[in-house]
Amino acid sequence: MNELSKARATLLEVDEESVDQRIDNFLIRRLKGVPKSHVYRILRSGEVRVNSGRIKQDYRLQPGDKVRVPPVRIATREERPPARPLGLPVVFEDDALIVIDKPSGVAVHGGSGISFGVIESLRAERPKAKFLELAHRLDRDTSGLLLVGKKRSALVELHRMLREGEIRKEYRAILKGRWKGGARKVDVPLHKYVTPGGERRVSAREGGARAVTHFTPVAIGDSASMVEARLLTGRTHQIRVHAAHIGHPILGDDKYGDFDLNRALVKKGVRRLFLHAQKLSLRHPLSGADLAFESPLPHDMLHFCKYNFHDQP
Repeated sequence: MNELSKARATLLEVDEESVDQRIDNFLIRRLKGVPKSHVYRILRSGEVRVNSGRIKQDYRLQPGDKVRVPPVRIATREERPPARPLGLPVVFEDDALIVIDKPSGVAVHGGSGISFGVIESLRAERPKAKFLELAHRLDRDTSGLLLVGKKRSALVELHRMLREGEIRKEYRAILKGRWKGGARKVDVPLHKYVTPGGERRVSAREGGARAVTHFTPVAIGDSASMVEARLLTGRTHQIRVHAAHIGHPILGDDKYGDFDLNRALVKKGVRRLFLHAQKLSLRHPLSGADLAFESPLPHDMLHFCKYNFHDQP
């Protein structure tokens, strides 16, 4: 691709490796040194054009697309320390994909004050790998199974399967309060917004994107409950917001939880979001073979269960 110019707009033609990539991610990777906030600003303002037309930040690039990038100023900043291999547990790997069992506290990618995350660590471990890209994301404090594509063709198919709901994702969460009744379906739209301080948040309200979560009780205590949460849609912070919306916020949630309760529970070992991506079921994106993976509950969640639930999950 052509070098970006500081003096005038640049026209980039989408190559095979960039097909189906979101335009925001495409720009972030190519505008090295440009703050993400500026990338999203030029997208919102319409200064970025695809085939001479305005697009939204979630537009996925197509073969032959021509992307107009306006002149940008590269920010001067301190050099980040290089990414280092983290030795993350690999549940499965072949020529097309990797399944990582991500620990809590590890971001999936660098940014927002984080030098590097899962994907940068993988690239540092595998310097000869031609292609490594996240198929989806987990919050930094969420532990569990994470899909990484090793081929563009596999990643494109994984993205399609995620959009079409063909990948079954099940989580375990420990919630505030005693769960009453059986399984519950929460079908409440979610709306993204930015706080005055610049943080991205999500609220449950009409007019947002449709979001559906199935909650099934697994273990019930006097003041907390463990549930299985199954996603039928993949919205940002979906389980966290839906759980809080029905009056059962996830323990340790620093955005949507009960902050006074979180502080009190630190002595009981609740020092992070108690949400774990436990199961993944899907067809192999290239061969079509059935795949199923499961990650055991982390030690801190098991420890909490031992002392708070009579029936162990």
